[in-house]
Amino acid sequence: MTTALDQGLHTKSQHGFAPLAIARIRGAQRANQIAIYLIYAAIFAFMVFGTIASIKTFHDNQLLYQLFYNLPYALVALTIPITLYDAFVVYRYRLNQPSMIAMSIGVSSIILLGGLLFADTAWLGLSCWLGVAFLFKVSFKRFFNFLDVANTDKETAAVDDLDSTPQ
Repeated sequence: MTTALDQGLHTKSQHGFAPLAIARIRGAQRANQIAIYLIYAAIFAFMVFGTIASIKTFHDNQLLYQLFYNLPYALVALTIPITLYDAFVVYRYRLNQPSMIAMSIGVSSIILLGGLLFADTAWLGLSCWLGVAFLFKVSFKRFFNFLDVANTDKETAAVDDLDSTPQ
């Protein structure tokens, strides 16, 4: 049910997108940025703990080995729910082609599940999820660039109309 306060929000759409939709897309963009930070943290943890674990003094240290082996998996696995949410938002507002979304999520899921079920490893499937977050980052960036350019064009047209009116 809309109230009198909500009715003003619905009239200020930007190029067919309601303010609530734009706010939801911005929230998904922020969530996607968190997923990308988790990916960077996984790469950093892999490099740091792998380097430390390769030093001869630490060869027998099980904690370093577990951090090197499991922490990057866990960090990338944390991005999967965030990426699925982003996929639903991108699909709902058609920010990317549905076939691209289905292919990226589908291939990543199939490789992850296939690796877990048949190969007893998750590294290839989780590596596929790295690219999905960056695909959505580009989709969000293109959408907000579109809004910025369209708003700039409107403002330029308004200024041109004011300049061209006889005084």
